[in-house]
Amino acid sequence: MTSTVVTQDAQAEAAPADAEGGRDVPDVSVIVICFNDGDRLPRAVSSVLNQSLRNVEILIVDDCSTDGSFDVARRLAAANPDRVRALQLEENSGGCGEPRNRGISEARGTYVMFLDSDDELELDACRNMVEAAERTEADLVSGLTVRRHLDNRHGKTVEWYPWLYKRTQTLESVAELPDLLVWDTLSTNKCYRRDFLLNQGMVFVRGLHYEDLLFSSQAYVRASRITLIPNVVYYWDVVDKAAIKSISNSRGDIRNFTDRLEMHRRIDALLAERGLDELKLQKDIKFLKHDLVLHLRDLPFLGVEFRHEFAELARAYLDGIQSAAYDEVTPIHRICAYLLARDDWDNLMPAIDTLINRNKVSSPLVERDGKVYFCAAHLDTEEGRRLLDVTESGYHNKRIDQLDLRNQITGYHEGPDGATISGRIVNPLGKIGPDARLSARMLFKARRRSLQSFTFPVREVRYDGDGIVWETTADLARQLHPLGVIDAVWDVFLYLDADGRETRTALTVGDYDLRGGALPVRPRLTRLVADGFEPSASAKGHLAFVLTQHGNASKRFHELFWGQQGPHGEAQDLGPVGKIARTGMRSVTRTARRMDRLRKQAGSGDSKIRAYHEVLLKLPVVKGQVVFESHLGKQYSDSPRAIYEELVRRGVPIKPIWSYAGSKPEGFPKDVKLVKRWSWEYLRALAQAEFWVDNQGFPLKLAKRPETTYVQTWHGSALKRMGFDQAEYKVAGYQEQAQYQKSLDRFDKFCIRSEHDVRTLARAYRLKPEVLARVGYPRNDMLVAARRSGERDQELARELGIPEGRKVLLYAPTFRSHQGGGVKKFELPFDVERFADRFGDQVTLLMRCHYLNSVVLPPSVRGRVIDVSTYHDISPLLALADGLITDYSSVMFDYALLDRPIIYFTYDYEEYVQDTRGTYFDLTAVAPGPMVFDEEQLFDAVGEFEARAVDYAEARQRFVKEFGEYDQGDAAARIVDEVFLSRSSK
Repeated sequence: MTSTVVTQDAQAEAAPADAEGGRDVPDVSVIVICFNDGDRLPRAVSSVLNQSLRNVEILIVDDCSTDGSFDVARRLAAANPDRVRALQLEENSGGCGEPRNRGISEARGTYVMFLDSDDELELDACRNMVEAAERTEADLVSGLTVRRHLDNRHGKTVEWYPWLYKRTQTLESVAELPDLLVWDTLSTNKCYRRDFLLNQGMVFVRGLHYEDLLFSSQAYVRASRITLIPNVVYYWDVVDKAAIKSISNSRGDIRNFTDRLEMHRRIDALLAERGLDELKLQKDIKFLKHDLVLHLRDLPFLGVEFRHEFAELARAYLDGIQSAAYDEVTPIHRICAYLLARDDWDNLMPAIDTLINRNKVSSPLVERDGKVYFCAAHLDTEEGRRLLDVTESGYHNKRIDQLDLRNQITGYHEGPDGATISGRIVNPLGKIGPDARLSARMLFKARRRSLQSFTFPVREVRYDGDGIVWETTADLARQLHPLGVIDAVWDVFLYLDADGRETRTALTVGDYDLRGGALPVRPRLTRLVADGFEPSASAKGHLAFVLTQHGNASKRFHELFWGQQGPHGEAQDLGPVGKIARTGMRSVTRTARRMDRLRKQAGSGDSKIRAYHEVLLKLPVVKGQVVFESHLGKQYSDSPRAIYEELVRRGVPIKPIWSYAGSKPEGFPKDVKLVKRWSWEYLRALAQAEFWVDNQGFPLKLAKRPETTYVQTWHGSALKRMGFDQAEYKVAGYQEQAQYQKSLDRFDKFCIRSEHDVRTLARAYRLKPEVLARVGYPRNDMLVAARRSGERDQELARELGIPEGRKVLLYAPTFRSHQGGGVKKFELPFDVERFADRFGDQVTLLMRCHYLNSVVLPPSVRGRVIDVSTYHDISPLLALADGLITDYSSVMFDYALLDRPIIYFTYDYEEYVQDTRGTYFDLTAVAPGPMVFDEEQLFDAVGEFEARAVDYAEARQRFVKEFGEYDQGDAAARIVDEVFLSRSSK
């Protein structure tokens, strides 16, 4: 393809020559490509002219525009003859690659950058990238891109894969950071050494979309050195609601997908040629979880022929995806890819619904051979069973009100009585039985903020095997009265009640044809605002109703109010009527914003802390008010529970308040007041309480008034180093240490179990001797009583479904932390199915995760292994268990009181004890039970359980004497006597 270089005599005289001509070489050549974008081109060029690095040349390459864009380019060149050149291709290339190639061939700068005419460079982009390239001698420098959503009312911006640009780093090979090649495939946020491009023959592929994918991959792979900088360099401007979609967003064109696949094939060949197998695997993973998803999301809205052609194309490429890639993506990603490759649209369409709406259960599911699968099809092959397995999602363990269920529209028509809608709600694993009591209601709710919502009863709802079918008629014209301006879009939800448990479902449109006439509507303002109410599908595929204009009067009013969109679909100013309304609304809006700002400020943490100290602490103490908290409000459990129940048993006059965390408190007594942690009620309760009782710590920054007694029961003896014995506090500054100590000094009583606690916890927290309460832990009173009586809680055993006479083992591990301090995801360190198969007829295993973790057990172990992690209080479970399997959890100290066998499954012992915190003692020297380090040793220990118990009898006694000498079964009673009753008698 040829091109024409347009210059003027004045430009030729003033333009700098190349190095051979004796003139300065530009530091950077910025190639600005343009096609029919003359309105925005000057803005893009200005962002280069205004760069803080001045020695920059600009090459505008026009792709044979038809709107006068090239005239704009020539005017810009004439106005800046020493810095701007204007070039035009003789015929339109249909893409971005050929204009950029022409720019590369004409560029004279040491470095080359690319800019699209609808985007901008950051002010210091050229300087930052050139300086990094010179400093590190890199062939390629890349910086951070920011997407600006121009039609978003709130000025939405999104950083493009920011984790790649957290710090400056130089790579000798892209293999050092596979995520760079896999995720940042843009060519426009980069600065290339021009000699590198020329020597490597780097050009954009011709005649295909997604040219950036291949060009960037080639650049990454061929560069001898790559530098990443943590600076914003490129502003990528997007219009989400543009009338004319960009190439990457026009996914209804099958060529869009064929070109993407072709680019991926060429990148695969490039990686194979260089032996970069790990990069190929990472790219395959990204294809499954990103590239393919971009197209799958649109398939429900496209025709049947398109879908089948799409599936055929996808199948050919998916055959080359490495099998290991499927193991690294979420279940729904691999399920969609698998079903697409088999052209199974009956199951794929629901799967795409889950893909679009994360966590939605879109299929009835099927349980087979102890596992749960997405659908019943394709389970006759090993691959089908592997890829359709959704057991780990834990659907089988959740109640119906804990699930987001697919509700597919099966019928829609408009009549004189309104809109008649019918649908089918998926019934996963038959959780709703044929005898369930069913009822439902439909809710219409404005998408934008509105005080209005409208509810309609569902006249028919009934069980239908793997679904719940329903139908209703909503007289929207008569009963729904929108305002008409800020509530133009209404979402629809159906609330299903099954045996008293209610779940909310959105109505999935899928490929159901909603076409029909508009329902009449009477907005509260006037019918000039809108006169129709039409069904539509939201971006997530759900039913919504939109106010529309059909009559000439309403169409004209709508135009006068809202004005017109810009030439590229971006939001423009309001029309004349809208401007008048805006003038009147601005005062109201400013007032509302001020009020909103004040509310937010009042609700901020700093404001609450300030109000607590300056206002709430001045309120009088409420006699007998006790605030209880267990594990930061997550549970009704532990020693605070034991103290509370002892107070109730003894009839002590108190006003109990329990704190809870999260949105919905569960398991708390019904006769106590509940306050949400960090709410105003919570702060007031603490400020006016006569007693605080907790086991972990009330908020550190809240002072305790002298009149309040703080009972800190704590939650376990220490193996790991705590408090000021931890390295992070040893090296902390004076102010931080002082603040931490101030929070610890609030304790008036601190429960300890042994002198080990005095040597460790008390010293680590720098507690005064008079604070120590040598009473043991109130939560352990139950365990001491159980040891003395020898009785087990048969009611709890029946509740858990444990057969009478069956041995019970409790597995209760602690959590693990990342090096940065975050909690690691819990993964079972042994094959639980193998355990159940080997011991299930003799032993029931109870699984009790730490409250920071969770576990999903497969249906195959049902009845033999039971997840009891949701039981807030572990003490009854300890009392029930014939033996304990643990690791480093403080539960070992409590369970030892029962004088029953303990197995220590310490598969990561070296890693655990050698981290930065360290331990107070060597567990291997004092453990009152065998320490095992792998699955085989664990199973052998369980098999020899009773025999080994005798071997460790003396060790258990020594362990209890060392770590539980003060646990005598009367801790709660002693705390009540020494703290509550002694206080009340004064």
